[in-house]
Amino acid sequence: MSDSIEKDIQKAVRFYWRTKNAALTKNQGGSRVDQGKRGGATAGKNLDGFGKLLIREIKKAGKKKVQVFENKTGVVLPGHFRPSKQWDLVAMSGERLIAAVELKSLGGPSFSNNANNRCEEALGSGLDFAVAQREGLLGKGATPFIGYFILVEDQEGSRKPPQRGNPSIHFKGDPEFKSASYQHRMRILCERMMQERLYSAASVMATPPTAKQTGAFTDLSSETAFSKLVAKLVGHVQVESQ
Repeated sequence: MSDSIEKDIQKAVRFYWRTKNAALTKNQGGSRVDQGKRGGATAGKNLDGFGKLLIREIKKAGKKKVQVFENKTGVVLPGHFRPSKQWDLVAMSGERLIAAVELKSLGGPSFSNNANNRCEEALGSGLDFAVAQREGLLGKGATPFIGYFILVEDQEGSRKPPQRGNPSIHFKGDPEFKSASYQHRMRILCERMMQERLYSAASVMATPPTAKQTGAFTDLSSETAFSKLVAKLVGHVQVESQ
């Protein structure tokens, strides 16, 4: 990883924590009690630092031939199992779809429910996109880049294996999930979504609350590093914009 991209990621991490903490403070100062700290999770702007980083790299690689959308109307793409899906970033070259990227976070205190929701969302969106592409809803002959990123808050609840699982009484589960923390589960999710070609690149990182000052983060594997997602995205944009 180059020093410049690492500094950019650290900046995005700091922005995540500061924006989340500011949203929590604002929410707790209102008339309603924040249940489960959802105020910080639902603020909607926490991951903007990562979005800005990707937009900059896409524009640089596209050499003015690629337009990037990040507003609500510009990031809506048709689906197959549902009418449409709102992505976080969409890149177009004229009428040709170049890339679509999803940015998510996973925080506590209920890592179990949140992790299950994130898995279902990611798998559903990836499959829906793939079939919509196959059916020509995303442009004839389109071969866009589809990216997924999830930031996991590095806390005790995400580092330790769940105390109680929900095993099947009928079949044995995948042994890789046995004693796997929620951080580990998100890594497995990202790796397998790439293996199954649901996503061109899927990335996961862990970052502690102290990163508000330091910007510290940990890549959970080399294949799921955020810098790897950036590199793959940039390479795709460069080829598609020639």
